[in-house]
Amino acid sequence: MPFPHDIFTEPSDVDPDTLANLGPLRPLAGTWRATKGTDIAPKSAGPEQRQFIEHMVFEPIDPQANGPQLFYGLRYHIHITTVEEDITFHDQVGYWLWEPATGLILQTLAIPRGQTAMASGHGKAGDGSIVLTAARGQTNYGICSTDFLEQAFRTDAYRIEIVFHADDSWSYDIQTTLAVEGQAEPFVHHDRNTLHRIGAAKPNPWAQILARKAIAKR
Repeated sequence: MPFPHDIFTEPSDVDPDTLANLGPLRPLAGTWRATKGTDIAPKSAGPEQRQFIEHMVFEPIDPQANGPQLFYGLRYHIHITTVEEDITFHDQVGYWLWEPATGLILQTLAIPRGQTAMASGHGKAGDGSIVLTAARGQTNYGICSTDFLEQAFRTDAYRIEIVFHADDSWSYDIQTTLAVEGQAEPFVHHDRNTLHRIGAAKPNPWAQILARKAIAKR
């Protein structure tokens, strides 16, 4: 889509309250836990299915501008263990961002095995579900991996679907398409879970500062 000719001037009427401007991402804000996640991953003997325990935190960040482009978003951390082991099964950090002007939704992710990605989709406030995708080779919404992963477990595509439920829970279904060395057909690495709230979201730092200043003036 076309962008403004003035790529430097930032918006001047920015609402500091991120929680009030997250659009379709608002239900994610807070702290979440689940104990019955399912992971299907490739192994030498064939696909392996495991259950896992998941903890997620989504923290509102201050509004972010790229010149005229304005994002509201959440910084997130995912930590996963399994019933069999207390060691980390999966760890992930990144951001969920929403651009109110266009409805663009972004998820950035990084995992400590040498892989990053940025997925995109579109949505609006009140949506019951959102879908984001990324593909290897794209320079805007793509996937970047180490040399080893590129050779042995190349990630060609990523898709995440989130569904929000009326009981203040939400579910995700992630499909990651892998080209596994020595296997003729692509492998779809599948993860799914339903998260339940265990903590409310705090306001973003700018909103907290303004709230403290308002109290001090009373």
